[in-house]
Amino acid sequence: MPVISSTKNLEALSLTLVAEFDAGVERVWQIWEDPRQLERWWGPPGYPATFDRFDFQPGGKAGYYMTTPEGEKPRGWWKFITIEAPNQLEFDDGFADENGDHVEAMGIAHATVTLEDLGGRTRMTMMSTFESEEQMQQMVDMGMEEGLKEAAGQIDALLTEHSHA
Repeated sequence: MPVISSTKNLEALSLTLVAEFDAGVERVWQIWEDPRQLERWWGPPGYPATFDRFDFQPGGKAGYYMTTPEGEKPRGWWKFITIEAPNQLEFDDGFADENGDHVEAMGIAHATVTLEDLGGRTRMTMMSTFESEEQMQQMVDMGMEEGLKEAAGQIDALLTEHSHA
């Protein structure tokens, strides 16, 4: 499991996940910029993601859904804020309705992903910040922390698979 730590900070309204991978920064960056690779790990095992919109540029948007084991398709959206390949990505993150429109009652989280070179290995730090303590607690209660850990746990297999391609 590549996840090193997962930290909740109620004062900062943040959840931070740190993971390390046996791959270079540019290779790890590819799993964020390529929606076909992203959908292989975004979401916990058993909840495959499908990105049906992916405009990877500052101001661009992404839309996706996860397919649950029961066949339900909860949707989400991202709005890309900052893209500094291959080291930093920032995006707003929210829930969407069946048309891909923002569900305002669930609020918006802001995610910052940082990739650091560790001499050929990569440390990925993903920090999500929330609008309020209530929103953060709601997301944690919905399983966000465990879901992120499980999602990041799938990245090693993807990196290994592509290194042999």
